[in-house]
Amino acid sequence: MAIENKGLLESLSVFATTLVSIAHTRLELLSTDLEEDRAHLILLVVQYLIAAFFLMVGLVIAIILIVFVLWENHRMFALSLVAGFFLVMGLGIACYAIYKTKTKPRLFSASLSELVKDQQALDSR
Repeated sequence: MAIENKGLLESLSVFATTLVSIAHTRLELLSTDLEEDRAHLILLVVQYLIAAFFLMVGLVIAIILIVFVLWENHRMFALSLVAGFFLVMGLGIACYAIYKTKTKPRLFSASLSELVKDQQALDSR
């Protein structure tokens, strides 16, 4: 009887160790997913801010040039052209931002797929 109890305790101990190991691996995957997503987001924000800065400087110079060139004879046309440009660009960027928000991959997708694989492996036993 003592030998059977020892075997059962060893078996439970191995099972507990396996569960802890699986949990540890999954938590490491979740942590990696969070770090990658954070780094990706920071890089995107920095790139967008730099691009926005240079685009705004170029846009201001272009607007001054258009208004200066067309002011004498076509001032209404120049102002309408500039206003139309801003409206079209604003709508285009808003639509693109909505599209990117809707098509963003799920957070923790790699971790979730690993958990599904674990569940399928456990169900097949």
